[in-house]
Amino acid sequence: MLRVLVVDDQDLFRGGFAMILGVQPDMEVIGEAADGAAAIRLAADVKPDIVLMDIRMPGVDGVTATREICAQTSAKVIVLTMFDVDEYVYAALGAGASGFLLKDIRRDDLVNAIRLVAAGDALLAPSVTRRLIADLARRGHPVPALAARLGTLTDRERDTLRQLARGLSNVEIAGELYVSEHTVKTHVSNLLSKLGLRDRAQAVVFAYESGLVIAGEN
Repeated sequence: MLRVLVVDDQDLFRGGFAMILGVQPDMEVIGEAADGAAAIRLAADVKPDIVLMDIRMPGVDGVTATREICAQTSAKVIVLTMFDVDEYVYAALGAGASGFLLKDIRRDDLVNAIRLVAAGDALLAPSVTRRLIADLARRGHPVPALAARLGTLTDRERDTLRQLARGLSNVEIAGELYVSEHTVKTHVSNLLSKLGLRDRAQAVVFAYESGLVIAGEN
């Protein structure tokens, strides 16, 4: 059973999300919070598996709350916002978020997103992914310090990271590299550990910023 904490300063959104998730057979809403400070306290008390986090809230915002919760607990945070704005993507990913979705997401897609993140995948809304990659492309040259860290990876781990940057799932990567899904999971775990990355979302950003993948290439 996935234990979910819902955080949003608007009663309508918070109650709606809690209602949707509360009827899922594999999920339990174990708490609700109306601001970041309450979310931090509640996450420490109830130990959720997943936190559904609003970005813009009075007082302690969602980015700050995400950073604290990821630092203090093992919870995975999915950020939900009405604003498709790049700086929020970077701030949320930098704070440790494993997913970034827009509030106009469909009910079934939201439920599936939570299951994906709980299983170890990262998730970005398609429009967010396009804007993220486009902005990374505009940044130009790779960051030398990041490029140097690629030397810690094996050839197969670099291949896996390239496929991650394309947004492929473990099953799809296995098909591309002609290996088992278990082998892909091992490569992903190893490369995250070697590069000091929290999850697949950070791996995607790293792949572009290190120069391993160039935006626009297949």
